[in-house]
Amino acid sequence: MLHPLRFPGIQAFLLLGFAGPACTTPVPPPLPNIILMMADDHGWEETGYNGHPHVKTPVLDDIAATGLRFERFYAAHPSCSPTRASFLTGRHPNRMGTFAPGWSFRPEEITVAHLLRRAGYHCVHLGKWHVGPVKKESPVCPGAMGFDEWLSHDNFFELDPTLSRNGGPPTRFEGESSDILVQESIEALKRARDAGKPSLQLIWFGSPHEPYAGLPQDLALYDHLPSRYSKPVRLTSTETGDPVQRPQGAVLRERYAEITAMDRAIGRLRAFLKDSGLRENTLLFYCGDNGTSPDAALGVPHRGAKGELYEGGTLVPGLIEWPSRIPQPIVVRTRASTTDLLPTLAALAGQPLPDRPLDGIDLSPVFRGDSVPRPAPLAFWEFDLVHLRETPYRPYLEPALQEGTTPLVKKVQGKATRDFTNLRFPVMTPADFRGPRSFIDGDHKLILHDARTGPPKVELFDLMTDPAEKTNLADQEPGRVAELRRGLQIWQESVLHSLTGADYAESPPGAGPGGN
Repeated sequence: MLHPLRFPGIQAFLLLGFAGPACTTPVPPPLPNIILMMADDHGWEETGYNGHPHVKTPVLDDIAATGLRFERFYAAHPSCSPTRASFLTGRHPNRMGTFAPGWSFRPEEITVAHLLRRAGYHCVHLGKWHVGPVKKESPVCPGAMGFDEWLSHDNFFELDPTLSRNGGPPTRFEGESSDILVQESIEALKRARDAGKPSLQLIWFGSPHEPYAGLPQDLALYDHLPSRYSKPVRLTSTETGDPVQRPQGAVLRERYAEITAMDRAIGRLRAFLKDSGLRENTLLFYCGDNGTSPDAALGVPHRGAKGELYEGGTLVPGLIEWPSRIPQPIVVRTRASTTDLLPTLAALAGQPLPDRPLDGIDLSPVFRGDSVPRPAPLAFWEFDLVHLRETPYRPYLEPALQEGTTPLVKKVQGKATRDFTNLRFPVMTPADFRGPRSFIDGDHKLILHDARTGPPKVELFDLMTDPAEKTNLADQEPGRVAELRRGLQIWQESVLHSLTGADYAESPPGAGPGGN
């Protein structure tokens, strides 16, 4: 069921249409094309515009200089599948059991594609899905979750990717993967234009996730790196698909080549939008799905990497280009998140929000340059997977429906495809509250790390004065710690209530106590 959406500033937005005679109703402007791009493991610092010492991203740098740049944009989780679930639904991934990579979301979830298709959009998914299998039989494939067409992979991919079109048999595509996705995007934009429909596209690149593989022209840009970084790092062998150790400089050379190739593909898409006359009224968005992976993290300017709740694990690039609405550069200092995408796009398309708890907010006022104070703290939570292994929960979907079909280089126990899981939680228990978790209210950030016995380790940081999270203020500000812990527990209770399936049922299941 849906409730009426209240979104500030929409009346002003509608009045931007061409005004006729005084006695006529103002004509709203046409709905924009919306292209939502996301990279795989691309952290905040790995862009030229954020001052990276090596990586070259001229296209992203130009968008940052001429469009809207989020200074503090967060992936909702420090790993990929959970962030992707938040991107699609506007909800924290733990609400739907997408706890970690390889955990699917649930077929009862309402996605941004569901909402925008109702508004008349032609909805397309391209690239990495990783919130369930992409085969057409899956109840959480892109087609089942609101997309009209898709060319997708269950997980990540490199050069010459194997992808499934509309859930059919996997097919190998020759070429650089980002360029392949952009070509598909261009063709889908033409089809929607010819049909008189606005486009919603999610382009989820496979780059720069390891194992890395670059084109010669891009590798040559980084030939100097192998001699500068010699420490061994662990990643996947492109030859065997198994773990291997290699010098970090050689790894960075290949990783940065992938980022540069992805940047160039985005430039090709921008050129098409301009040449076809679509650029002015196309909202082009870019972000990463989590922080830089440990094999490539250089440790500056933020602490941590992918898989951690420190800023280095969750801060990612965040950019928007939309010339008709954002004609001048805007820098947004409000903390924003992938959970904010669904509420923001629902507002722009005039669609009501799902009648269930959301964790995101409508950011559309920032397109006018307005400051948008975040009405509630940002929360992050890695569910305790050890607890899950010790508890016999039933599968949410039949295992056969959760089997993947699209192979990738990286093998797990000798297998090149990926399967997914999701579990039923009839009630919530105190043990369900465990797992690393953090709470950002204003500039204060609380992090709790559970110990094997006894109370959790507590950290408190002032992100304004200490963005690198070097100084733990927990002992100095016990009152602030207590306040944030209370807020975190209330939020966790709401998340666990959703996890039981209560958001999908008229009569919520029973619930029990927990605590931080």
